[in-house]
Amino acid sequence: MLNDIIQERLKKLSRLKKAGVNPYPSEVKVTLSIGEARKKFSAKGGSLPDGGRGASGGGALEKSGKKIFLAGRIVGWRDQGSVVFADVADESGKIQLVIKKDNLKDFQLFKDNLDRGDFVSAGGTLFRTKKGEESLEVKELKLLVKSLRPLPSEWYGLEETETRLRKRYIDIILNPETKEMFRKKSVFWETLREFLLKEGFLELETPALELLPGGAEAEPFKTRHKALDVDFYLRISLELPLKKLLVAGYEKVFEIGRVFRNEGIDREHLQDYTQLEFYWAYRDYNDLMEFVEKMYKDVVKKIIGGLKTTFQRKTIDWGKKWPKLEYVAVFEKANKLNPLSASREELFSLAKKLGLEPEKHAGKGRLIDLIFKKTVRPNLIQPCFLVNPPVEIEPLAKRSEKDPRIVERVQVIACGTELGKGFSELNDPLDQRARFEEQMKLRAAGDKEAQFLDEEFLEALEYGMPPAAGFGLSERLFAVLMDKPVRETVIFPLMRPK
Repeated sequence: MLNDIIQERLKKLSRLKKAGVNPYPSEVKVTLSIGEARKKFSAKGGSLPDGGRGASGGGALEKSGKKIFLAGRIVGWRDQGSVVFADVADESGKIQLVIKKDNLKDFQLFKDNLDRGDFVSAGGTLFRTKKGEESLEVKELKLLVKSLRPLPSEWYGLEETETRLRKRYIDIILNPETKEMFRKKSVFWETLREFLLKEGFLELETPALELLPGGAEAEPFKTRHKALDVDFYLRISLELPLKKLLVAGYEKVFEIGRVFRNEGIDREHLQDYTQLEFYWAYRDYNDLMEFVEKMYKDVVKKIIGGLKTTFQRKTIDWGKKWPKLEYVAVFEKANKLNPLSASREELFSLAKKLGLEPEKHAGKGRLIDLIFKKTVRPNLIQPCFLVNPPVEIEPLAKRSEKDPRIVERVQVIACGTELGKGFSELNDPLDQRARFEEQMKLRAAGDKEAQFLDEEFLEALEYGMPPAAGFGLSERLFAVLMDKPVRETVIFPLMRPK
């Protein structure tokens, strides 16, 4: 069926060309967007008879009879014999074109050969029909693009998630909600950027290719640089280069960029995604909490219009003061086991009991994290700060002066997931080296997500990095605000080839 429709459209394309119509011209005459044109209409006005349809008085442009030119895609086509009613849409809105035989020299040619999905430019005057529909009476019509494939609703539905993600451009055409979601996503990043800029942060860019991936525990992607004849990794984090800039003398820096992690696909994880990280000299994780809470509330209000959202039928209240929870206390309460004093064997046994199937080489930090994600995090629904986890699970955070077994880290937790993480940055090069060495032992045992020992970063630390706080969040936050799996909030997510 689809092939028959395409063949029919190819015939129409041929007829248009033979009639001297260029189906893909460069020049387009547009004087207003459709949204701007619709603003010219008044709310009320009397009608004038016009062959069963009429014009009404009202807005200045509508009354003036001044010719305007609009352009967009035909999304509706109703043939009434000597009159065709076409709905045309651009990014700003939709309007009805009234195309009359008496007004258009090539009326029959266009009537027979235009289809839903084609792009046109139309010149004419604004008027209202007797039913009050805002319309353009067409005096000139130009084909801008002849579409060869029909919009999906003509030959199949676009209900399956897989189909919508593969053909996202069609999803956006057919679903205003999808289009609006991606407009909101743009505002999401714009709001975060503006917030940091107003606070005096400097936006900088760091390389996406690295000799060693660092700043997070994740399996990287590897690629080959032909000119240098060297293997590079796609970055898994923005952290280490930005901290080198603190060494360089910048005090408030941030970057919004893509990171790449060779992980599994689920509701919360992507392989390539956008992340924001900022670093702030002469601050610690306590300073972060007040700052971050304000920043999150700012972006939620801008995107949602208020401070309450819905996530999986639960109301999430971002507006209240966020409580601070101690990692060790909530872990022990849920599991009847203190993660600081528990042995690796005890943690491994508990993970097995919980059905987590930990890898044999998993270190103490990995086991604590696995158990936490199973028994604690899913129950943290309202926004909160989770602080002071065991040192084994955060190799880049500064130890607490009160208890060196824990680190000064804060996580934003809501809706049962992590929505951001930061810490007082570790700037002791000897402690950092020791922790990297522990990570390398885990790599040697088979942990592909353990961090590398980065000599260049350690050398930078040896020159001295000021006390600092750092924080990162990803587009997972936006997905939670939209109450959707993160993959559905990406315009063109990676898909398995058909």
